[in-house]
Amino acid sequence: MLKPSWTKNDKKANILIYTFSIIVFAVVVALGRVQLKVNLGFDVHIFALINAVINSVVAVLLVIALFAAKNGKYERHKKLMLVAMVLSILFLVSYIAHHLLAGDTKYGGQGAIRYIYYFILATHIPLAGIILPFILFTAYRGLIGEYPRHRKIAKITWPIWFYVAVTGPIIYILISPYY
Repeated sequence: MLKPSWTKNDKKANILIYTFSIIVFAVVVALGRVQLKVNLGFDVHIFALINAVINSVVAVLLVIALFAAKNGKYERHKKLMLVAMVLSILFLVSYIAHHLLAGDTKYGGQGAIRYIYYFILATHIPLAGIILPFILFTAYRGLIGEYPRHRKIAKITWPIWFYVAVTGPIIYILISPYY
């Protein structure tokens, strides 16, 4: 087992995790109402591609980190998960930039693919909206050394985070022809 990296302070952690999660959620919801009309001299949809690449890398890291934990390589697991979290922060910045600068794009696919797209989107959006506090609480439990609680919440967090990380690039592939 790993030595805890942080000192336990549940009250402070709860306040920070919930505050950060609410702020991020509010910013993302507000993006639907705000668009900056700025010409940056390049195609701002590059941010959507960056998002898809970051999500793809995060999905791979999540799988490798899961195998590391299952094989008792806890230090490797911790490092991989922290990299996944940092990349997720970069994703969030890129996501905000894309939506501020590009606004919304209407999906133009027809037939069965349209239903598939909207099903994936309809599951991706709410799960992406709720996963942040789960990720943060899971990380917190691991970093303070509460490994049984960490594993218990990770059984919920990991599949949701993985689904969001995998479906993000799928959504990008499906909608990118309509940018």
